[in-house]
Amino acid sequence: KGKAKGQKGKRITLKTAKNSIRITFDGRRRLDLSKMGITTFPKCILKLDDVDELDLSRNMLKKIPDSIQRFEKLRWLDLHSNQLEELPEGIGRLQNLAYLNLSNNKLTTKNLPVELNLLKNLRTLNLGLNRLDNIPTTLGALKELKEVSLFDNFLTAIPTSVAKLPKLKKLNVKRNPFPDPTQQEEPVDSIKRTETLYLVQEKDLCCSCLKICQDERDKLNKIKNTIPSPSQKPNFNSLITPNSTAKENQEQWRQD
Repeated sequence: KGKAKGQKGKRITLKTAKNSIRITFDGRRRLDLSKMGITTFPKCILKLDDVDELDLSRNMLKKIPDSIQRFEKLRWLDLHSNQLEELPEGIGRLQNLAYLNLSNNKLTTKNLPVELNLLKNLRTLNLGLNRLDNIPTTLGALKELKEVSLFDNFLTAIPTSVAKLPKLKKLNVKRNPFPDPTQQEEPVDSIKRTETLYLVQEKDLCCSCLKICQDERDKLNKIKNTIPSPSQKPNFNSLITPNSTAKENQEQWRQD
């Protein structure tokens, strides 16, 4: 007989969940259900919503229910290496959350809930190895963030509001298709650039300074008037050969 459609994950009972609670070195209660082949969020663990930490990493979860908000004491949530395509709005209710690992999933920018910006106590956020093509500027509201990981996505820019978070110490954006930093913008026309230096009104200048500025402006106007427009560019049809003398002199100069 052929295999049944879809994968049927391990069923987690309340007894199994209770036996999976560990005490961390700093005395916190961690519910560790990692690497158990879970495909559906086990509803029974909602009866253990007083734990401090929840580890559901390295399973096959596609969805986290909105009822995750019942874990009000949660400070640490690890969901990395699942198959999550979206997050529930209720995740924004976890006001005590300091650590959130969402790496190695299938999250897109469109399915990141706006409520993420409510996690005011969040210090570590890992969104690496997902399918994000941009980062919401609203994440800049998370002023307590110290570490942000955005590696292996499809990002072409990082919002200034995120890059300049006041307490940010580590920002990992490796292996994203950012534009080549060696590419430079088109050079600005020198005359236009000079014109932008006139930033004061004439009435604010003394007589001598005003005279100098007016003379400089007259010079610029003369230069502009001598530059041919695209339709009036000079035609050098009679110039058949290059200036070989200048070329030879230049090569000789470089050799000296």
